[in-house]
Amino acid sequence: MIRIAEDWREYSVLATGDGYKLERWGEIVLLRPDPQVIWKAQRDLFSYPGLAAVYHRSEKGGGNWEYRRPIPESWEIGYKDLRFRIKPMGFKHTGLFPEQAVNWERTSALVRQAVQAGRRPRILNLFAYTGGATVALAKAGAEVVHVDAAKGMVERAGENARLSGIASGIRYIVDDCKKFVQRELRRGNRYDGIVMDPPSYGRGPGGEMWKIETELFPFVSLCAELLSDMPLFFLINSYTTGLQPAVLSNILSLCIRREGKIDAYEVGLPTEEGIPLPCGAGGIYIHDL
Repeated sequence: MIRIAEDWREYSVLATGDGYKLERWGEIVLLRPDPQVIWKAQRDLFSYPGLAAVYHRSEKGGGNWEYRRPIPESWEIGYKDLRFRIKPMGFKHTGLFPEQAVNWERTSALVRQAVQAGRRPRILNLFAYTGGATVALAKAGAEVVHVDAAKGMVERAGENARLSGIASGIRYIVDDCKKFVQRELRRGNRYDGIVMDPPSYGRGPGGEMWKIETELFPFVSLCAELLSDMPLFFLINSYTTGLQPAVLSNILSLCIRREGKIDAYEVGLPTEEGIPLPCGAGGIYIHDL
């Protein structure tokens, strides 16, 4: 099953093929590599009228942006009542993963349901990047603890919150996620929901190594201990090619020994070609309310 983020108005995938995706971010069109796009392009993506910038991969790793026309250093786009700062960065990134709107919608609905019942859920967002989920959950009424090892990304998350009209309710932490979770357990802190978006590979601020194939299961098991007595959800996102939704389902089933349901799925984006663009996998545990 693939869940498609269909409600974007200021973002769209125009065309795909030959390892690239052509995207409209507001009024600016970018062409970026995508390892899932192994089919042949139906048009010449590099000659698209109005193409502003192309990201070229390097055989030595990383890559660089080729600018075809002047564009702002950064600009804003919106999703419903949320606003985000977009900026071309290293490793082809822009500071936002639009397909995650699927998960913003689902978890925000659970938060709003809890708020209507008189609760203010406390949510932990790990490997939280520029805060798409943080902003969505805070907007829905949650208190969010946002943790990422990159100071610059945490600062961007704060900017996205301000752009979205959120002045309070978010605590920003620059730290290694595993070390933070261990400290929270020792302090006796608990959360009503957990979101994690782990990288395939990574290093913490102290040089801590992360490799998803060996670290994800024990880390989810550790994080499960942080859940409150009446949790709402535990969500795992994965962009690692080849990590199937069933893997996330199995991990959640083995790590969370509570009543509830588990759903695992692909996430994706619609394209103007009429085919879905797969963008990774998600797995969510939802407690029986």
